[in-house]
Amino acid sequence: MDLTNSSPVFPAEIPADGGAGSRDAPDSTPDSAGQRSASGRQYELRRGDALAVVTELAAGLRLYSRGGTQLTESYGDGEIPPGATGITLAPWANRVEDGVWYLDGKKQQLDITEVSRNNASHGLLRNSSYDLVDESEFSVTLEAAVFPQHGYPFLLRHRVRYELDGGLGLAVRQTLVNDSRAPAPFVLGAHPYLRLGEIPSEELTVTVGGRTRLVTDARLIPRSTEPVGGDYDLRGGRLAGGLDLDCAYTDLDFDDGGVARSTLRAPDGRSVSLWQDANCRYVHVFVTDTFPGRTKAVALEPMTGPANAFNSGDGLRWLPPGESFSMGWGISAALGS
Repeated sequence: MDLTNSSPVFPAEIPADGGAGSRDAPDSTPDSAGQRSASGRQYELRRGDALAVVTELAAGLRLYSRGGTQLTESYGDGEIPPGATGITLAPWANRVEDGVWYLDGKKQQLDITEVSRNNASHGLLRNSSYDLVDESEFSVTLEAAVFPQHGYPFLLRHRVRYELDGGLGLAVRQTLVNDSRAPAPFVLGAHPYLRLGEIPSEELTVTVGGRTRLVTDARLIPRSTEPVGGDYDLRGGRLAGGLDLDCAYTDLDFDDGGVARSTLRAPDGRSVSLWQDANCRYVHVFVTDTFPGRTKAVALEPMTGPANAFNSGDGLRWLPPGESFSMGWGISAALGS
């Protein structure tokens, strides 16, 4: 949800457009000239008219499209993900205030990665490569280790599986495994930006079924909660063009199948939705006018806990030694005939 990371351009930059423009998304092998994407190896999944591109860097979602309609924001081969586009987040999502938390009364100091607000942001694997665990025609599974370090003395594995399902939707499963000898605190999350093809995102209606929002200070650290109201009430839908949000929601509306959905809808009735399972009780909504090349962009971020959970305890889980935890989320679209 922050846009503080820079996007350096590497040589031989090639724009990415999800099949809607001049080229297809990259496949999972380097090109003949030996060029390599700044986001590492690219894993391409195709099923029917669905296309997903997953990156070695941060096990990120670089692209999801249906029938040539781009349903997520993307970026060029020579860029790192702008605004954390599509990356997965472990062992915490969002922010830790001052990078400080306490373990058994002992101060833990994480690296400050959001310098402008003096916070530790988006976990420990944002700039890490993920190894290939399994790959098939419609799915890919990647994994990276979180090694013990200052501020986080635990050994974990974060495994991410992407699949194009039979309905051509994208399903993602993030699993954390604790290889330590002590329980480890964690929050899992992801950072996709959704869109509907070439429709300006400011023309889309944002609907989020959250009944409670987290009230933050100027550093985006939650200080309280309150029932949604005014511009923060997205239950009936609000036009993205009138929003400037960086806000987490909880008390989500889960259906009988244990799924909550947040949706972007176009004036013509087409829509794209983020869904998340019951292990994922928070969604962060980031509506910004600072995304490169877009007058408005909308991130819908599934999370198991909110910002600063290591200090507040809200949504924080502790994973016992040798055990694992999984959360599920995905993207679906209703695009008509």
